Amino acid sequence: MKLRSFVTNNRGSTLVTVLVLGSATLLAAGSLLAWTTTNNRLSQRNNEYNRTIAMAEAATEKVISRIAYDYQIGGDAENFANINSYRTTVPLPSEEALVSNYRFTDAQGNVGRTYIQYLPPSEFRVLTAQYQGLHGYATAFRVVSNAKDTTSPFGITAGVRQDVEVTTIPLFQFAIFYNLELEINPGPPMTVTGPVHGNYNIYLEPQAPLIFQGDVTSARLIITNNNPQDCSSRTPASITFQGEHDSGTSTLNLPIGTNPSPANVRQVVEVPPAGEAPTSLMGQQRFYNKADMIIKLEGTAASPTVSVKSGLADNFATTVSPGQWLNNGTKGFIDYDNSFYNKREAKTVRVVDIDIARLKKWSETNATLRPKLGNKDVSLIYVDDRRTFTSSEEPGVRVINGTELPSRGLTVATPVPIYVQGNYNTKDATGTSSGANTSHTKPAALIGDAITVLSSSWNDGNASSALGSRVASSTTVNAAFLAGIVQSASCNYSGGVENFPRFLEDWGGDTFTYNGSMVVLYESKFAKGLWQGTGASIGIYNPPNRSWAFDTNFRDPTKLPPGTPCVRLLIRASFAAIKPNSVTP
Repeated sequence: MKLRSFVTNNRGSTLVTVLVLGSATLLAAGSLLAWTTTNNRLSQRNNEYNRTIAMAEAATEKVISRIAYDYQIGGDAENFANINSYRTTVPLPSEEALVSNYRFTDAQGNVGRTYIQYLPPSEFRVLTAQYQGLHGYATAFRVVSNAKDTTSPFGITAGVRQDVEVTTIPLFQFAIFYNLELEINPGPPMTVTGPVHGNYNIYLEPQAPLIFQGDVTSARLIITNNNPQDCSSRTPASITFQGEHDSGTSTLNLPIGTNPSPANVRQVVEVPPAGEAPTSLMGQQRFYNKADMIIKLEGTAASPTVSVKSGLADNFATTVSPGQWLNNGTKGFIDYDNSFYNKREAKTVRVVDIDIARLKKWSETNATLRPKLGNKDVSLIYVDDRRTFTSSEEPGVRVINGTELPSRGLTVATPVPIYVQGNYNTKDATGTSSGANTSHTKPAALIGDAITVLSSSWNDGNASSALGSRVASSTTVNAAFLAGIVQSASCNYSGGVENFPRFLEDWGGDTFTYNGSMVVLYESKFAKGLWQGTGASIGIYNPPNRSWAFDTNFRDPTKLPPGTPCVRLLIRASFAAIKPNSVTP
């Protein structure tokens, strides 16, 4: 009896235990199921929020892409003209089927709209982001969009705000700007004092310390090696970047309305074709259309027909009589009878000389062009040399006697090679600048097919003589240079930035002082002689001591050279996920 009682009680206890454990298991399973369900919902909400943020961002990006495109077409005026159209711009199902599930609103909750706000002022200021340190004409906009998935039970609305700047950057804001492969491989130490940008690769293989004091940016790669097309053998030295050095940045292109290849960009120095509107994108960039005065030569090299006329401001309607400009020994500022031999080109240059001192004197008092220019001095001259030449000849434009420029400064532009002889733009009425001091200079630029510097001691008669008969003297030039180069190819080195200004004299021990901005946009079309190196055995030139600096005057918009070309760019300033139906985080 006792045994049976014991067994019966034990079975009852076991049953209770099983019931308790079963209940606990069910409770745990229920809790786990609830947790899993909640966690799954949270994951779904999080995923939906991220998708909705992406949709809101897509809406802002569509507007920003329109802002960028319109700015290239017409600058600030085009953006402001289209600002109401931007406000009705949202992603469409025809562009992406998934968009049909979303509703887009602006910062006030208006459906099918995007919020855009102009952030004044528009001004010439220091830029932000990867172009910090540069100055540009900048206009800022704030773009806000909200998105909501209308098929979701969660009802999440997400907002995105982007601030952008559309900016016009003068090319002469750069110490060095290349629209071709950029190579810097100097033999002696070299310090670059301003910003550097290349739209293609930048190759650096200096033989002595190379220092960049400003930012260096490349739309492709910054490569510390030689260009594969350059077979020169060098022992590399140190490269020091004191600022940022970034690869893969945005290309900086002139707004010419077509593919900005070097061949197309070269058109800015060419005469416009018949029928091209000066107001077209390319027409606005042509120096021919920016000129106050156009000098045109036709016919044979020795006996050309020459005309001097006003520019686009007067619809090219005013002719300057030869008695005012023809250099007959006592007056006039144009001479087309001189020539000299160019050893690098192995050709005779039939040069058009422009006497800047005489031009300045004429410009201050003439009653022909001055009234057409608002009673102001000539500031941009374009030389259109269409003479016929033999195979042993080449065109050229040379500026001489240019120590003091006209009051507004001076840009001389031409599609042919350009030469500058002697000290240029070194003084004004109040004093003389020396070294890197440019306080007494005027805004100046020299623009052509290639740029050659002739020292104050240059003599046309010695040009074909041995190098020892062409001895240079220290010379200073203060002007932006914009020209072409002969690129490295088939193992021939281009000469690099260090030889971008070309030389034809023995500068050994003498100094070429230069303050300005070096811009290469295209390949040389006329002056195509290869860089062959230096020394008596080659006989072309010995390099000068280089005292070069970026002219900080160009950071002041009132001191930029006349007709300065500018690129247009969109810079992203900030991005934020924000509260729905607001413009704040």
